[in-house]
Amino acid sequence: MKFLVTGGAGYIGSVVTSLLHEAGHEVVVLDDLSTGHAVAVPDGVPLVRGRVHDLAAEVLDPSFDGVLHFAAFIAAGESVQKPEKYWDNNLVGSLRLLDAMRGAGVRRLVFSSTANVYGDPDTLPIPETAATRPPNPYAGSKLAVDHALRDEATAHGLAAVSLRYFNVAGAHRRPDGSMIGERHDPETHLIPIALQVAAGKRDKLQLFGDDYPTHDGTCVRDYIHISDLAAAHLLALSTMDGAGHRVYNLGNGSGFSNRDVVEVVREVTGHPVPVEIAPRRDGDPAALVAASEKARTELGWVPALPDLADIVTDAWEFNRRELH
Repeated sequence: MKFLVTGGAGYIGSVVTSLLHEAGHEVVVLDDLSTGHAVAVPDGVPLVRGRVHDLAAEVLDPSFDGVLHFAAFIAAGESVQKPEKYWDNNLVGSLRLLDAMRGAGVRRLVFSSTANVYGDPDTLPIPETAATRPPNPYAGSKLAVDHALRDEATAHGLAAVSLRYFNVAGAHRRPDGSMIGERHDPETHLIPIALQVAAGKRDKLQLFGDDYPTHDGTCVRDYIHISDLAAAHLLALSTMDGAGHRVYNLGNGSGFSNRDVVEVVREVTGHPVPVEIAPRRDGDPAALVAASEKARTELGWVPALPDLADIVTDAWEFNRRELH
């Protein structure tokens, strides 16, 4: 089959692109490289450089079987300071993509959503039916796209799946032995920052807040290996059987505090990771842990690498081999 992957030079998009390519599908990547990296796009996969807003209608035609949409800004903290940037890129770009898909008659979409839409949940683990309370413009923009997909499916026959990610980490091994991992600039995610400290690239790690209502006062998150997350996208494509909008949480169902993560990083790397406690960040929920039974039952999705030590080990190998 033939698929367009928007944001396919980014961390998650590039891994999904690799899996599609390895499975024998024809793939085209659309990415403006504002946060992505051309080196992450597999050899043999065309890369069209530009924004979804501007080029989706040019790239899409009836030969495409579907779209996987990853093109988004993802820094929740920045979104509080620059909401207009996130509403334009994440929501307006998605609406232009839906326009282009409608015009080309492409009626299948997998969307990269986020567990951040739940805000501070009432209960743990969090099911897909939980109330949505976006704590920042990043999460608000993602939830708005979910709503747009629901309405597009009802009005125009779109088959759409929103995958709500919990905390994605680790690195993916390609068949040629190379690895795809996190290359964010600036880096805002806990595991790669902790690994930078272990590698001597930073002096210390800041943990934002130690007074949350959790077992050690730091935020608790559900971590999922990038390879497991990417596999769910292919399963979502294979189970689409008609118009409608479905939502799935993707996580392992286990919560680890920030201090827990630091300790695993110390064990895996064998290096000290000095920690400094900083004030809480705006919009950080105390705990986010997934209920993913729906994805397991309806998609047949079973994470192969649920252990946090395995996730950190692969991220550490990527850090040493690919980042300099």
